[in-house]
Formats: sequence, structure tokens, C-alpha cells
Amino acid sequence: MWRCMKKQSQSKRKIILGLTGSFGSGKTTVARIFRSLGAKIIDADRIAHRLIKPRTKIYKKIINTFDRDILKKNRAIDRDKLAEVVFNNKYLLKKLNSIVHPEVIRVIKKKIETSSGRVIVLDAPLLIEAGLQNLVDKLIVVTITREKQIERISKKTGFSRQDILKRIEAQIPQNVKSRFANFIIDNNGAIYQTKRQVKEIWKKLQPLRH
Repeated sequence: MWRCMKKQSQSKRKIILGLTGSFGSGKTTVARIFRSLGAKIIDADRIAHRLIKPRTKIYKKIINTFDRDILKKNRAIDRDKLAEVVFNNKYLLKKLNSIVHPEVIRVIKKKIETSSGRVIVLDAPLLIEAGLQNLVDKLIVVTITREKQIERISKKTGFSRQDILKRIEAQIPQNVKSRFANFIIDNNGAIYQTKRQVKEIWKKLQPLRH
């Protein structure tokens, strides 16, 4: 873990949990359960969305790279249009990540440092891809079968199967992410089954919280 942050987390007895999983695996649901147990949540996607708002430094870099075709009428970045561009071009996806990730990481580090939470959950779909596993004490990977994943995403977003697969395949495969995990949550079942797994992890972390 980042040395200065590790010393601070130890002195304040903070536990930093990384929470990740493939697109549509149900990380947000798992994060909400952790919040209900008392954890503070840092949402990397929410940070990224704030950072690309009009007139920000990252907004300007994205416009200079991808042109104004990705803008809505109100000049905000149309995330669906941007996604359509980058998920069809690996080079452009890498370019976008190189613009956004450094600033997201900077904000995440600051939030971890200033958080009053004893247990902090970093909810980040690209946690491993961005090298953020070095910021966490324990890593939790949420898993789901491919067909269940496609079914849930399709119902929620209306994306075509082809578009869903492009987004899934742009991330590190689920089985590879699982190799980094201290805990794995199987999110194929009912919500009560997911809650039970989260509570089991919370219980295992109890000795570290005191």
C-alpha cells in the first residue's frame, strides 16, 4: 500500500477495502450493503463523472482528444457517445483512461486520507486496471456468470448483447480479477444471499477494526 497512506491508516486503524468486479456484476448493491453496516464508501465512478463536467481540466482534455461530436446540446459530455467511441477502439480507450485515471486516483487518495471512517470501501470497476490495489488492505471481487451478467445489464440499460460484450471484454476477465481477491462474493443468487456473504466478510474484519 502507498507508504504514507498505510502509516496513516494504521495509526487511525482504518481498513481500506477495494471492491471491484466486471461490468454489471452488482458492485453497487454490495457497496450499499457495506454502507448499511457502517462503512464509508468512495465511489470511483462518481468521482470520474464529476471530473468530466464542463469547464474542468479533464473535460477540456477529453474534448481536445475526441472532438465535440461527443457533446450534448448543453455542452456536457455524452457518456454514451464517448463509450461507443472508446469501446470500439482499444487505443482510444487507453487514451481516455490515461486522461481520467491519474486525477481520479489523486481524488481517491485525498478522500482516503481525510475520511473519518474506520472501514472505507473503495468501489472501483477498474480498480485492478488502474493499479489501485496498492491502495487497499483487502480486495473484494464480486462475481457473476456471463449470462446472468448480460441479462441484468440488458434489463437495466437496454444495451444490445454486442455492446454489453464489448464493455465486458474491455475489462480484465473476471477469473483474472479473482486471483487478486482476499474475498469473493458470488452475486448470482438472491439479495439475501449477497447480504449474508457481505456480513460474513464484515465479521471476519472485526478483529482489524479494533
